[in-house]
Amino acid sequence: MTHVPVLLKEVIEILNPEGEPSVPYGAGPQPGEFFIDGTIGSGGHAFEILKRISPNGVFLGIDLDKRAIENFESNLKPKSYNLKAIELVHGNYADLPEILKEKKLPKADGLLLDLGFSSEQLNPPAGGGRGFSFLKDEVLDMRYESNKERLTAAEIVNSFTEKELADIIFKYGEERYSRRIAKAIIEERKKKRILTTFDLVEIIKKAAPKIYQAGRRHPAMRTFQALRIYVNQELDNLETILKNINQISKIKGRVLIISFHSLEDRLVKNYFRQMAKDGKAEILTKRPVRPTEEEIEKNSRSRSAKLRAISLNY
Repeated sequence: MTHVPVLLKEVIEILNPEGEPSVPYGAGPQPGEFFIDGTIGSGGHAFEILKRISPNGVFLGIDLDKRAIENFESNLKPKSYNLKAIELVHGNYADLPEILKEKKLPKADGLLLDLGFSSEQLNPPAGGGRGFSFLKDEVLDMRYESNKERLTAAEIVNSFTEKELADIIFKYGEERYSRRIAKAIIEERKKKRILTTFDLVEIIKKAAPKIYQAGRRHPAMRTFQALRIYVNQELDNLETILKNINQISKIKGRVLIISFHSLEDRLVKNYFRQMAKDGKAEILTKRPVRPTEEEIEKNSRSRSAKLRAISLNY
C-alpha cells in the first residue's frame, strides 16, 4: 500500500499560503529557508517542502525508524534539488537541540511533526513486521528502532504485573476494560508465553464484552495503541520537544504538529495555549485542522488526524 501523507494540502497552506489570501498564516516555506521534518516517515510532506525551499534551502529529516531514513534517501537520489544541504538523521526528534548542535545548524524556519505511523510500518516487506497492526500475525515487538535497552511489547505483556499492565492500557489507550484485559493476559501467560500479535488479539477478544466487539473499533485497537506508546515513550518524547521548541525554532518560525489520538492532541493543545498565554507564541490554528470528507474517503487512516500550529515569539 502506498503511503498517503495526511493533511498535505493544509500543511503546505499553513507553511506557504502565497496566493491563498484567505488563509491567515505567516509566509513560508520560502526559497533559502531551513526546515525540519522530525518524523520523515515515507517523505510525503518532506518532498513537498524540499521543492519550496529550493534554491539554497537547508533540510533536516529525522526518524526513529532506520528503514524510513534509508527509503527516503533512496527515493531522493533520482531527484534534483538545488539546496545548500540535506541532512538525514536516524534518531529521535526529542533530541533535536543536540542534533542541531552536532550538525552545526541554526534554529529552523519551520518544524513539522507527523505523529502517525506510515503504511510501510503497518504493511512492511515480507518478514519485516514488528507487530504494530492487530490485523496481521507478527512478532509482538512494537519498537520503532531495535534498541536493546527498550523492552518489546512481548517482554512487557509477559513480565509486568497485572496492575502495571492495567495502568498502561488505561493511561495510554484510554481503555475502559483495561483491568479485564490485564487479568486475561496474566491468566493466559501462565499457560504459554504471548509472543505474537494474534496471541494478544485473541486474549483481548475473549476479555472484551460482546457488545464491545460489535462496535466500530476493533477490540484490540486501544490496547495496541497503549503498548506502542509505552514501548516507544511517545508522549515523553512529545513533551520533551514541546518544552524545547524555542531551542529548535527561530522567532517567527512555524511549528506544525499532526496528532492522531486524544492524548497527543491534548498535550499539544495545552502547551500551545500556555505559550500563547505567556506571549511566547501566536496560535495559527484557532481550532485543530481536520481532514476533509474527500481526504477521509481516499485515506481512511486520516480520519483521526488533527493539525495544530504556532509561530514563535521568542
